[in-house]
Amino acid sequence: MFFTKRCAACGSPGQPVLCHRCRFSIASVGAARTPHGIRAVFPFEGLPRELVVALKFRHRRDAARVLAGQMVRRLPLGQIDVVTWAPTSARRARRRGYDQAEAIAQAVARELGVPCRRLLYRAHGTAQTGKSRADRLVGPAFRARQPRAGLSVLVVDDVVTTGATLLAAAQALRSAGVAHVELVAAASAQRRQHAVVELRPVPS
Repeated sequence: MFFTKRCAACGSPGQPVLCHRCRFSIASVGAARTPHGIRAVFPFEGLPRELVVALKFRHRRDAARVLAGQMVRRLPLGQIDVVTWAPTSARRARRRGYDQAEAIAQAVARELGVPCRRLLYRAHGTAQTGKSRADRLVGPAFRARQPRAGLSVLVVDDVVTTGATLLAAAQALRSAGVAHVELVAAASAQRRQHAVVELRPVPS
C-alpha cells in the first residue's frame, strides 16, 4: 500500500494533516513570547516550527488550517470585521505559488466567519526571511487600501521575530484610516528583548 499523505509535522504516512501523536503534542505547547505587544500562538520551535516550515517550504498549504485553528482558539481576538495579512515579497510568492501568510489569513477568516481581504501592498524591499537580526529591525514599507470607516482589522503573519513587518503593516493601515488594528502571528521566534524597530516611511 502506498500512502500519498504524510503528517505535516513528523512525516508519518497515511495522515491528512497531523497524525494523532502530533495533534496531542501541539495541544501541550506553551505560550510564546512576542515583541511589542504582538500576539503569537506558539514559539517557533519543535512541532509548531515544523508546521510553519511545511507550509512555507514543503507546499503543505493544509498546515495553514491547523495554525489558523489554533490562533482562533488560543488568542482572545475580540470583535474582528476583516482579516488581512502582511504580504511577502512578490518574488517569494511566485516561487512558492502562494503567500503563506495569506493562506493562514484565509483560514482564520473562515474560522471567524468574516471576510478576508487584501488591504496591504509591499511598497519596496525584500522579504525578511534570511536577513540578519539587524536588518530585520528595519521594517518593510507597506501601502494600505483605504477601507470602510470604523473597521476592526486583524493582520496575520506566519512568524514574528522583531515585529518590524507587523508594526509596519499596522502603521500603514492606521494611516489609511483603520480604526482598530490587531496583530497576530502563528509563531514567535523571539528569545530575548530586541531593540526598537525602525520603520521605513512609505514613499509618496
